[in-house]
Amino acid sequence: MKPYERDGLLERVEREGATVGARIPDTITIQSQEMRLREFVFETRKKDSISADQRDAVEEAKRNLRRERLARKSRLEDADMTVEEGDALANSIVGIDRALHALGDLGPTDLERETKAQETADQKRWMSFLKQALGHDSGRRHRS
Repeated sequence: MKPYERDGLLERVEREGATVGARIPDTITIQSQEMRLREFVFETRKKDSISADQRDAVEEAKRNLRRERLARKSRLEDADMTVEEGDALANSIVGIDRALHALGDLGPTDLERETKAQETADQKRWMSFLKQALGHDSGRRHRS
């Protein structure tokens, strides 16, 4: 593969929106273990709520997928391969990204956590604004 072809494939896997229309691989081998990735993603996504044990399993799968993505990208950057092999590798990286996006938003439990985090951040910003507007600085009160 020529350097410009490799650069094109690397650009493709990093492009925002690369996962649009991409297919989650049926299976993927991670650390010598085969995972039925498509089935795992769809079974996880169709549940209304996810238990703590299931959430831990999903988080572990996401960590493993991120590691595998990094390893495959590194191989794409450094290994000597044909354009066809590079294209297949790039497709698998985009498929991993698609699975990660699908697992990243797991429904009500994540929405509740995100809403709470957003409310807490809003409260902190509001309190900081009020302290600044009222002349309170580092817990000390300024009088005019």
